[in-house]
Amino acid sequence: MASLPEAPTDAELITRVLMRDDRRAFGELVARHQSAVRGLLRRLTGGDLAQADDLAQETFLRAYRGLRGYRGGAKFSSWLYRIACNVFFSRDRGSRDVPPEPPLLEAGNAELALPDLVLERHDLEKALALLKPRERAALVLTYANELTHEEAAVVLDCPVGTLKTHVARAKEKLRRQLEEVP
Repeated sequence: MASLPEAPTDAELITRVLMRDDRRAFGELVARHQSAVRGLLRRLTGGDLAQADDLAQETFLRAYRGLRGYRGGAKFSSWLYRIACNVFFSRDRGSRDVPPEPPLLEAGNAELALPDLVLERHDLEKALALLKPRERAALVLTYANELTHEEAAVVLDCPVGTLKTHVARAKEKLRRQLEEVP
């Protein structure tokens, strides 16, 4: 029985893109990391799926254009997270409006009773949306994306101590916000 060929590593795909302009290889990288990047951006945008999708598209466009700048010192996913955060921060600087209310339902009838878990998630997304962008990013990267403090500091291009301060402030603000929820 023939064994299936092993999937190429990120490094192998990156080499194919750089050496042969292999767009299919880049498509594989996108497919491999799209869910994680979209998830990060969804959390950063307070659950705004349309904005998260737009930002993810911009992230992968920038990644493709800047792939020669990837040095391999960090995981490829961390490099993508850094681009995604930068895209988010640059969009956030452009709009100082009040963050949008996260949607309660993705689709369907709003009359339906929502389970407690969905309501709790909505409360959390609403509280996250009130954090400063860097605090939100630090918290999401370390808890939702499970990066170490060191990895998240690399993504956010800040010292580890600064990242820990962002996380601590974000947790305290979240705690206060969620205590106020009836």
